[in-house]
Amino acid sequence: MGEENRKIAFICSKGNLDMAYPALVMGWAALGNGINVTIFFTFWGLDIINKARQDRLQLAPVANTSMKMSMMGLPTGNLGIPNLMGIVPGMTAFTSWFMKKKIEEVGAPPVDEYIQMLVDGGAQLFACKMTVDMMGLSMDNFVEGVQDIVTAGDFMDMTEGAQIVFI
Repeated sequence: MGEENRKIAFICSKGNLDMAYPALVMGWAALGNGINVTIFFTFWGLDIINKARQDRLQLAPVANTSMKMSMMGLPTGNLGIPNLMGIVPGMTAFTSWFMKKKIEEVGAPPVDEYIQMLVDGGAQLFACKMTVDMMGLSMDNFVEGVQDIVTAGDFMDMTEGAQIVFI
């Protein structure tokens, strides 16, 4: 396959702060390499493009077995944050704040800026019709740059031949 024909499509199904970045980072890298990028947002992944939710993405420590205290800046080796600590009032706000701080420290833009960079770079963004209908949403709920609300079948047709990455 020639480089001018390379295509990648991401399916974003989760709206947690830590799950927003994989498609954004990889999509930006793909655009930089001349690869056509399409992103399909479904289920909670719609939060990434929802005007009312985009700047409120969180990182919940409850049931997140990969949450390392050392990643959070605490010198405790590779111990995970116990689930019991996750129920402490304010813990989700704290872990979300800390993750945003870590993201900023490495020079990555916040989600809204990343989305705008992708749109400006030519990425195509779509919302899942079934999920939009199920949640009672419309195009008015989404940030500028989302091209349309499409069915899963439409998405499959428009990304024929693309490498598909499910996140």
